[in-house]
Amino acid sequence: MDLPEHGHSQAEIDARLSAPRGRGNLGDAVYGAIDGSVTTFAIVAGVAGAGLPPMIIVALGVANVLSDGFSMAAGNYSATKAELDDTRRLRAVEERHIRLDPEGERRELRAILSQKGLSGETLDSAVDQIASHRATWIDTMLEGEYGIGSVDPHPLRAALVTFAAFLLAGIVPLIPFLLSLGQSFLISSVLTLTTFFAIGTAKSLWSLSPWWRSGLETLAIGGTAAGIAYWAGTLFNV
Repeated sequence: MDLPEHGHSQAEIDARLSAPRGRGNLGDAVYGAIDGSVTTFAIVAGVAGAGLPPMIIVALGVANVLSDGFSMAAGNYSATKAELDDTRRLRAVEERHIRLDPEGERRELRAILSQKGLSGETLDSAVDQIASHRATWIDTMLEGEYGIGSVDPHPLRAALVTFAAFLLAGIVPLIPFLLSLGQSFLISSVLTLTTFFAIGTAKSLWSLSPWWRSGLETLAIGGTAAGIAYWAGTLFNV
């Protein structure tokens, strides 16, 4: 028998609604991990394809993990900060509109609630109740007009999650070279492809796709990128 994903006692409901999760950082972690694996192994495959010494692979790989990981984290921070700034700008717009034209904003609020299925006296009462609480009114307008949730994103947290995921996944292709193992490139290939599949499998926990399909999808994306890099490297193998 299927069970609900969470409890529905009044205490459990109150606890969830008092601290909504927002969009979370799953996307940041998956994006960072996949990009870390792909870009680092692309360097490994490209340099190996060109027939260059293992130390070149290590040097370029470590430089990529640190510099590209930081670059991705900084880019994600800037993008998330821009999203947060835009939310704050729109919040200020709604605050100003409510102050300057409250009746117009009430009509907009009424239209939003009407689209949610309310009508008649229920609609009138809901408009009055929400409009009597300024913060709730603004949150409702942001969601209804712009599709913006009530939980603001966290730029620094998004950046740190991206960098950590990039670092952890990106170091995997370099492990055999750092340990000076025999058949380093073969072992690196197996480890990296396994990482691709593991990332996809983990991602399936938050999706409707079967674990094996999600794993194979990520494996195909990463494997294709690695294959292109290796082929490009062979062009310079003289």
